Amino acid sequence: MLDQNTRNAIAEELVRADQERTILPRLTARYPEMVIEDSYAVQKIWSDRRIEQGARLVGHKIGLTSKVMQLATGISEPDYGVIHDDMVYESGSVLEFDRFSNVRIEVELAFVLNKPLAGPNTTIFDVLDATAYVVPALEVLNSHLELEGRTIVDTISDNAAMGAMVVGGRPVKVDEIDLRWASALLYRNEGIEDSGVAGAILGHPARGVAWLANKLAQHGQTLEAGEIILAGSFTKPMWVERGDTVHADYNELGSVTCRFV
Repeated sequence: MLDQNTRNAIAEELVRADQERTILPRLTARYPEMVIEDSYAVQKIWSDRRIEQGARLVGHKIGLTSKVMQLATGISEPDYGVIHDDMVYESGSVLEFDRFSNVRIEVELAFVLNKPLAGPNTTIFDVLDATAYVVPALEVLNSHLELEGRTIVDTISDNAAMGAMVVGGRPVKVDEIDLRWASALLYRNEGIEDSGVAGAILGHPARGVAWLANKLAQHGQTLEAGEIILAGSFTKPMWVERGDTVHADYNELGSVTCRFV
């Protein structure tokens, strides 16, 4: 494991990389002794630095919850990151491409809580009971570390590659539809690039939220009422370029759109 000074230095380096839109060498190449506990500690320091600068914590994202994502990244276990208020956009927003690095898009469902969730024994039923509604969302990935050869240690430190989220479509209660069969077609400009169903997320997207509550408990943290939880992607990451328009059609749940300039 790393000492606290090294953790602080890595977090500051990631803060600068976010501000300057630079790509850093893999942490695991420079700190081979680094472990997952170090990564979550670095992420927490990074988040606290942003909050000190005026950002506000509004939720969490869960990553690598589906086989398609694990195969796409070569990482075989879930992870999580934090969502700050300046990362949340409404459908139809125009996003500044240069704000992000290694820009990709994922298709997800967002759970909005009306009750707190605290592990370590949170179940899918607790999640469903604590959810005010579920709404379609796109996640914009923002990776400040070189992608080739990265491990979960690198990814977690970099806030699980969370850059932004775009929310849209129709909010639904958890008993209004079978969330396992919520589906989406993902378009870039005029062409369909990918599709998927939410059941690919651990069999049910709410199971990812339960995993998150239990994982946070290991770090002495809980999910609070009002938080937005991105439950994980059920499509592989789609690369985007400046000028691209992204559109996700969730059928009965409506659609989410954004454009990069």
